[in-house]
Amino acid sequence: MSKIQNPIIPGMAPDPSILRVGEDYYIATSTFHWQPAIQIFHSRDLANWKLLTYALSAGEIDLQGTNTPAGIWAPHLSYDKQTGKYWLAFCHLQNMAGREFNAESYIMSADQITGPWTKPTYLTSIGFDPSLFHDEDGKHYVAVLEWETREGYQAPGHIVIAEVDLPGGQVGEWHRVTTGFTTRGCVEAPQLYKHDGYYYLLLASGGTGYAHGVEIGRAKEIFGPYEPNPTGEPIITSAPHHLFSLGDPDAGHFEMYNPHSRIQKSGHGSLVETPAGRWYIAHLMSRPLPGQKLNPLGRETSLQEMRWNQAGWLEMVDGSNLAKAEVDVPGTVKQDQQASDIDDHFAADHYDHRFMTPYHGQSRDWVAVQDGHLLISGRNSLFSQVAPSIMATRATSLHYDLQTKVTFHPDHYSETAGVGLYYDANNWFYVRLCQSDDERVTVLRVLQAKQGTRKDYYWDEVVVPNDQAELRIHYDNGQAQVYYRFASAGAWQQLGGRYDLAYLSDEGVNGEPGEIGGFTGLFNFIGAVDAYQHQSVGKFAYYSVHNRD
Repeated sequence: MSKIQNPIIPGMAPDPSILRVGEDYYIATSTFHWQPAIQIFHSRDLANWKLLTYALSAGEIDLQGTNTPAGIWAPHLSYDKQTGKYWLAFCHLQNMAGREFNAESYIMSADQITGPWTKPTYLTSIGFDPSLFHDEDGKHYVAVLEWETREGYQAPGHIVIAEVDLPGGQVGEWHRVTTGFTTRGCVEAPQLYKHDGYYYLLLASGGTGYAHGVEIGRAKEIFGPYEPNPTGEPIITSAPHHLFSLGDPDAGHFEMYNPHSRIQKSGHGSLVETPAGRWYIAHLMSRPLPGQKLNPLGRETSLQEMRWNQAGWLEMVDGSNLAKAEVDVPGTVKQDQQASDIDDHFAADHYDHRFMTPYHGQSRDWVAVQDGHLLISGRNSLFSQVAPSIMATRATSLHYDLQTKVTFHPDHYSETAGVGLYYDANNWFYVRLCQSDDERVTVLRVLQAKQGTRKDYYWDEVVVPNDQAELRIHYDNGQAQVYYRFASAGAWQQLGGRYDLAYLSDEGVNGEPGEIGGFTGLFNFIGAVDAYQHQSVGKFAYYSVHNRD
């Protein structure tokens, strides 16, 4: 056995659905308003995970205009042994206003995990977080949260199960099976498993905040009745104290913050068995800024070892329900601490596949590799939810340096190119080459958006000779410093002072009314804006992110 550190997938990698086929492990995670959508990671040892592919990469779902934190939620991976097909269920959350969570759930299949995946087949709009279960008798079932909108009824609703025809997607009669197995409430993300003659129903509970957890019930028949885990508490959480929160559709539950844990918000998990018969749950977690309850990195993927006790109930190997920052995995394994670093010089007409774009897809209409440079054509402003020209990667550490070299000549004050930090269209930090206000020279300035309010640091302005600069952002626990140089061998100079960017976090942004903010995560990016003629191009020589954990 080897001891590894959580998270196993740092940065925005929430709602993990874990699957083993043979010696290979896969995890699918939510991507919200980001394209390509649905990240699928791969591992052979449970410790080291690499982004393998995306399930939605050809414009199958339109995410333009998506409000934070809607979009693509809670993908669920499964494997049908009888047909040898991989299946993926997911939902597209389109609207959250007025607590009317309008979601469309879909399924896709593939012969290989890398695809090609079939065109998404519509399942239902009853709620969100669908999952598939392939029973031993060849029948298939879908489980989902039925979203409750009536006044006076327990929110967010019932967990429902129905038989489903595959591959056609026709759903049978829905069966309401539970509103939860503990008093934490806010149950969602149902997942079915079968073990020793029982159907086990794994649920996320307690909301997406500090009371989050994983709870479980079981039944002899798939439609129930389901009996709750006799402890009456989650089997995994970061906040093991009892909480009564029935009827609360969701909440941050800041009172449940655990000052003795390095990891918070542990919940929404899925179960996997190793070839040797050991059991693990992959689940989401967060790492707040020191001394604060703000989580810039969003919800990350963690791992806990589990066991079945003598009564046939699933529990953590130490008998507690407190998520741990360390976990033992089989074999002699060493985690690659530099795996999340990026150093892309855009060689061979290729850019790193970890680059993602908010709201819309990547196409040669606006991004391309040429002669060892990434060319980004400017389009809408960074406030746009339609077509911002942003190439971004997930922030995976609370301590890192982001660096690039950009060449750009603006012909209009609406043309810019540069580097920055991004949460969503209302919340970002942008260090850009732009025109001086008198339209005579190219200058370097900082532009910031905080909850939709624009701030231009025009007092801190530097003239850029030859329209070219190397830029560096030094990020440390929510604080950022900006540096620049105009000669490769020159000394770095600081631009402005220290910028407080702690608000670029799940709790610091302005999400939908009724939400605590968002639950997506911070990204680093290079990009360009052209609200003039959509003709200017930012030319980037490299892109690097070096973590300093």
